[in-house]
Amino acid sequence: MGGLSLGAISPLGLSLPEVLANEKASGGRKQINVIFMFLQGGASHLDMYDLKPDAPSEIRGKYNPARTNIPGLHLSDQLPKLGKCADKFSLIRSMQSFCSKHGEGDVDIMCGSPRDKNLQAPGIGAVLSRQQKQQAPVPPFVHLGDMKHPAHSAPGYGGYLGRTHDPFLIKDDPNAANFSVPTFDAAEGVDVSRLSGRAHLLKSLDRFQANAEQQLGFAQEHNAFTEQALSLATSTKAKRAFDLSNEPAALRDTYGRNNVGQGMLLARRLVEAGVRFVTIQGYKDTGIYAWDHHWGIFQHLDQQLPIYDTAYSALLNDLDDRGMLDTTLVITAGEFGRTPKLNQDKRGPGRDHWASCFSLTMGGGGIQTGRVIGASDKHGAVPVDRPVSIADFAATVYHVLGLDPTAEFVAQGRQMRMLPEGSVVRELL
Repeated sequence: MGGLSLGAISPLGLSLPEVLANEKASGGRKQINVIFMFLQGGASHLDMYDLKPDAPSEIRGKYNPARTNIPGLHLSDQLPKLGKCADKFSLIRSMQSFCSKHGEGDVDIMCGSPRDKNLQAPGIGAVLSRQQKQQAPVPPFVHLGDMKHPAHSAPGYGGYLGRTHDPFLIKDDPNAANFSVPTFDAAEGVDVSRLSGRAHLLKSLDRFQANAEQQLGFAQEHNAFTEQALSLATSTKAKRAFDLSNEPAALRDTYGRNNVGQGMLLARRLVEAGVRFVTIQGYKDTGIYAWDHHWGIFQHLDQQLPIYDTAYSALLNDLDDRGMLDTTLVITAGEFGRTPKLNQDKRGPGRDHWASCFSLTMGGGGIQTGRVIGASDKHGAVPVDRPVSIADFAATVYHVLGLDPTAEFVAQGRQMRMLPEGSVVRELL
């Protein structure tokens, strides 16, 4: 299986150590980790979290609002399990995106900064890997699923911080019977003398690369973290973290025996092992934009919402049972919302892209839960109370993680600020 990438791969088959380059951890504060379930394509707020039962039929759709364990809070009747644990997350109903285009919108929500064609801002996970030192022998930042649009930068990657801060990418399905991580499989049965030989050869390659590419900062970074890369490749802890067979069958069933459910369970295992930021592609069928329902929205959501409901609720409950919810921020969001008015596509009504208003959820991580922030108008078209921008969302995650949004980085001769705009959503703190 060839579904894993950590930047470039050396001729030895060992992962290069780019993702392990990071700086000093912030001292004295509780360490928070993140699991971000990305509903790529733009999930419909009107059919999940912000239903409009009194609107005309071409707006309200087919689902009905249902009570939750928070008095006064109603969610879609397709999310009954989440309704029973609504006290474990908060809901923002007044989100606004920078744009309504795939690729661009993906990058926006994962970094919180306006796009720059020449110097793409880093994702939040990338900033975390730079500003806080990784302690465990596991990658600091992992992507489960390749979420890159062919015409745009990969969302959430290192951007102008460089490839050292790209995520550890796993493309394969964690629900597959033969799921494994080749980096750790390759280290099986390798004796100490062979590892020593690999290390010496890799250092020789490093010296050659440094001489050939003296102008590139990558050469120095690669050399500096070679030892950590070798440690990762032979890390028993890392190998165990990616092995879902260690989980009880009943718990795996609770999460759902599908890509999403097993991805969420794997994310919990990774965080438990010391990974700081995990992004999960929150459904995948014929393409990466599985929540992009321009046609047949209800026939798609009839399949997707039960999977989402099962996996998300299982994760929240599992984290809570293990005493991990207070230190794990769980986010579910798409890059934008869907149009209030259903279109009349001949294949079945759908909703198109809508940047003016959408919903997202944030739970755990020490934030206040069981709350609803903001409100949309009677058609779910625009915020009428407490608008929250993509930048505000990012600023809130920065705050929870203890990141410095004002930190600057010189890239291509330009002074870049980690997060140029955005205000923390104080109601969540």
